[in-house]
Amino acid sequence: MLLKAGMRMRSATSAAEVIVIRCGDDDTDLRSGGVPMVPVDQEVIAQEPVSGFDEELLIGKRYGSDESGIELLCAKAGLGTLSIGKELLPRKEAKPLPSSD
Repeated sequence: MLLKAGMRMRSATSAAEVIVIRCGDDDTDLRSGGVPMVPVDQEVIAQEPVSGFDEELLIGKRYGSDESGIELLCAKAGLGTLSIGKELLPRKEAKPLPSSD
């Protein structure tokens, strides 16, 4: 699926939803729980997460990788590890602020 910044996607394995913050120009196989995600306005058939893709998504956290050029913001928490195909998208950590001595 061709993703665009601002798109809202939902999981088929839980109530999890993400907002696309940054993405590439190519088709992307975005998955949650090992199952393809769909636009939030599309009907979805509930499925169980694939083994190994069953971690909890945390609301307000960003997920992505610099290699894939994708960044997602979790808008609704739920079960199902985010991935591009079988490549896991790790949670991004906040950058430390410089100290103000």
